Amino acid sequence: MELMIKNLEFSYQRHPVLKRTSFAFEGGQLICILGKNGAGKSTLFRCILGFLRGFHGTILIDEIKQEDYSEKELAKKIAYIPQNHDSVFAFPVIDMVMMGTAASLPLFGSPGKKEREKAVKALEIMGIEALKDRIYSQLSGGEQQLVLIARAIAQEARIFLLDEPCASLDYGNQIRVMSELKNLSQKGYLVVMSTHNPEHAFYFAHQAMVMMEGAVAALGEPSEVLTKELLQKLYQVPIDIYEEGSSGRKICMPGEEIHICGNCTTV
Repeated sequence: MELMIKNLEFSYQRHPVLKRTSFAFEGGQLICILGKNGAGKSTLFRCILGFLRGFHGTILIDEIKQEDYSEKELAKKIAYIPQNHDSVFAFPVIDMVMMGTAASLPLFGSPGKKEREKAVKALEIMGIEALKDRIYSQLSGGEQQLVLIARAIAQEARIFLLDEPCASLDYGNQIRVMSELKNLSQKGYLVVMSTHNPEHAFYFAHQAMVMMEGAVAALGEPSEVLTKELLQKLYQVPIDIYEEGSSGRKICMPGEEIHICGNCTTV
C-alpha cells in the first residue's frame, strides 16, 4: 500500500495551516512526524481521513485519489487511532475491537461470528487476547491504546494514522506501544504517527518527518535528518544529541545551556 501527498494546502478561513506539503510513504514502515503544536500535523491527518474538505493538492491512496473512495472504501484502507477513547458505557474489550469491523458490514447489519473471529485474531496479533473479557474503561492507558490498535487491525485497513498515541502514557507503556507499532510495520502495515518525542523516532521509526509552519522541513532516516540544529530550531531550546555506545543509537537531551533552579527554567 502507498500514501502519497502532492502539494497539499489547507486553510482555516484565511489562516493557512498546510503549505504545499508533499511526501510518499509505503507499507512496511513506521513514520514519526514531529512538529510543534500548530505545525499542521493533526490537520494533515484530518485531510487524509476525509474529515476536512476544501483542501488543494492531491491525496493518493494506492494510486487512487482519496475523494474517489466512498466512506466504507476509505475505512478499508486507512484507520485512525486516537490518543484515547473515553467510553461512557462498560464495553468489554472484545466489543470495542469488533467495532472496527463495522466498515465490512452491510447497512443496518450487526456483527456476528465472523466479526468476532476477526476481533479475537486482532487481539492475538497485539498479544492482548487475555484482555478479551475485561471492561475497556477499567484498563490502564497503555492497555487501552493497544486495544484501539487492535480495533484498527480488525477494521482490516493497512494504513494506520496515530495522533500522539503515547502522549498520556508512562514510560513503560510508551515503549510497549511503540514496540507493537514497530512490529506491525514489520508485518507490512504502514504506520504514520505524530509525536513530540524525538527518541520515538530514533529508537523505532524507519523515517522521520519534521513539520514547521505547515510545511515539510525534513524527511528521511531519523539519525540523518534529526540533527541538533534542526531540533533546536524546531523546539526553540538548546538540545544535545549523543551517540549511545556500540549500538550507535542517538539520544536527545536538554542542552547544557538550560539551567533549572527553584521554580524557573532559563536558557
